[in-house]
Amino acid sequence: MEARTPNTLELSTLLPLDTERSDMREQWLRRLLTNRLVNSGEILAPFARQALAEASAEGQTILLSMDQTDLGDRFAVLMISVRCGDRSLPLVWQIETGEANIGFSGQQALLQRVRAWLPEGVAVMLLADRFYPSAASFEWLIAAGWQYRLRLKGNLLVDVGAAGVATTGDLAAGVRERYEANVRLFEAGVPIAIGVLQERGHPEPWIIAMDCPPNRAAVRDYGARWAIEPMFSDFKSRGFRLEDTKLEAPKRVDCLILIMALAMHWCVRAGQEDARCHPTATEKKPANRLIPTIGACARPTAAPSPGSNAACAFS
Repeated sequence: MEARTPNTLELSTLLPLDTERSDMREQWLRRLLTNRLVNSGEILAPFARQALAEASAEGQTILLSMDQTDLGDRFAVLMISVRCGDRSLPLVWQIETGEANIGFSGQQALLQRVRAWLPEGVAVMLLADRFYPSAASFEWLIAAGWQYRLRLKGNLLVDVGAAGVATTGDLAAGVRERYEANVRLFEAGVPIAIGVLQERGHPEPWIIAMDCPPNRAAVRDYGARWAIEPMFSDFKSRGFRLEDTKLEAPKRVDCLILIMALAMHWCVRAGQEDARCHPTATEKKPANRLIPTIGACARPTAAPSPGSNAACAFS
């Protein structure tokens, strides 16, 4: 945490190791990053299970965000995180070489891993941007029994029944709000509900696919996804500067992300414990709980949209 750098030489100077030569610390770190026995999923699993259990405390819906960040044109990192209070914590990730859009096979592998860590009987909602919805992803979510708020592109074909076939962009054209409860998406005819919301100050409307009766609160649930953005900033320019790494092998980058993810989990855990043991006057108020309940299915007031005053309190 002190180094805030992906440079192995700089990191090695802070390792608490007794060595005869200073360069031996960097050798030890490089061996760690190339060790094929290091499995990031197995190492992070107990931390992920604990974060998921705490996110479902008091019957709350677990909010998962799936998104991708790029390390220049060298690597694409697809990640699933869990909302934890004002932050998101990394759970699983997949790394591809180059500027790749990681498709459903990669998404499914990550979703399956997270599903295996969930406490029994919990409610889960997946939030994802418009690059990820596909017929296969909807079918997987329906089979898993997960709730979802997935943003849609404007060029997708949707069957709205008696009104015929249109694009999702057509549904959003010229309206501030629109709700369609029974529509079918893609050629596969996936049954979903769609909510459209064009809020003041936003250049584009949100076109959100959902698993519940569509309304404004359900559309605004999607705003909870934005907690993953500051997490990516923590990985990159505002924190560990992951994009500056000189590592070239995906396996080494995977291990480096694991080290950073463990540091994030530790920091959040330390902060939560401090808040529990030494709460400030603000933290003692019920409205400022560490993990606020949000979601249309949890309470009438859903997560606020980005840019609003209320959103700043969440993320």
